[in-house]
Amino acid sequence: MAKASEGETRASRRDFAVITATYWAFTLTDGALRMLVLLHLHELGLRPLELASLFLLYEAFGVVTNLCGGWIGARFGLKSTLTSGLGLQVVALALLCGPASWLSVPLVMSAQALSGIAKDLTKMSAKSYIKLLVPAQDTGGLLRWVALLTGSKNSLKGVGFFLGGAGLSAFGFRRTCAVMLIGIAVALVAATLVLPSAPGKAQRKLDLKALLSKDARLNRLSAARLFLFGARDVWFVVALPVFLSEELGWEHGAVGAFLALWVIGYGVVQASTPKLVARRGAPDGRALGRWTATLVVPLAALIVALHLGWPEGTSLVVGLGLFGALFAVNSAIHSYLVVHFSEQDRVAADVGFYYMANASGRLVGTLLSGVVFGALLGRAGLEACLAVSIAFVLLSAALCVPLARAERAH
Repeated sequence: MAKASEGETRASRRDFAVITATYWAFTLTDGALRMLVLLHLHELGLRPLELASLFLLYEAFGVVTNLCGGWIGARFGLKSTLTSGLGLQVVALALLCGPASWLSVPLVMSAQALSGIAKDLTKMSAKSYIKLLVPAQDTGGLLRWVALLTGSKNSLKGVGFFLGGAGLSAFGFRRTCAVMLIGIAVALVAATLVLPSAPGKAQRKLDLKALLSKDARLNRLSAARLFLFGARDVWFVVALPVFLSEELGWEHGAVGAFLALWVIGYGVVQASTPKLVARRGAPDGRALGRWTATLVVPLAALIVALHLGWPEGTSLVVGLGLFGALFAVNSAIHSYLVVHFSEQDRVAADVGFYYMANASGRLVGTLLSGVVFGALLGRAGLEACLAVSIAFVLLSAALCVPLARAERAH
């Protein structure tokens, strides 16, 4: 019996390693493709609101995908959602590998929509699988695994940002997309051949009502996540890269490198979160509220620095560096809590519901990033985006109060 149990553990770890590796491969292409599309089409003359529209379907489809994908994973197993996500990314990249005359806004929006679906299917699959690997009572182990997966993913996404900017400068749009397509196709084949068919499949049949969570903790955590990621993307998606390019005159490679380093550092801090927050045990809703409130400090300081005319490049590097470190801790705590709160038998559905709220926040933030920055442009536009970010942070922190109450009542 012990030998069987040991064999099952080895198989689970092997499966998790494969899922993590494919998720990492996908993350590289996801970050690179976002930067590649943004910089290339900005170079062709698209305005901020038009650039934001390219990512709206990416985020909008993420809302539906997380909700339905979690249910599909619970019904048919996580392999089905993971391989579907990788396959859709192959199709999205193939659409962008055609002649330059194909690159109309509707085509790029369609490719981004497919990539958004692909991203959320792979993310939901990878994070749900952790719940199946770590014993339910090992909250410290769960925090470490979640932080490691989330942190490494974001570091690789930062590398993807850099590769997207560098690839555009060195090889051009089509060739860079073609190389990424080959890499994802290899990951798809590996996942198809190695993974068993049913990890994460619920023991009981889940009807469509299972799409919505009935757990008050998950509902409140999801609402806080919506505003947290809206607070980031309202300046990060469009306003920041366009400001760096147009106002500060940074080259594409420099913009990609800066955003890459920011996201890589963000991922490193995420992976280190257990050492920062677990001295008194695993974090809870109250701890999350305190950490969320700290995000106001760098955002307010950056607005003041820009308004007073301090060196813009230095102010952005320092202010956004501090924001990124604090945001990384918040994101890691969020990712731990959703897996911790999820039921073992419906983890894919619970995680999918939560990341539906995450995608909703990104959708709102992306839209506001184009609208607010496009209305004012320049330094005033970036300051306005940062002000909206502060409002969203405060809303996210406020939602942690009922979250803490729900935890105590559970």
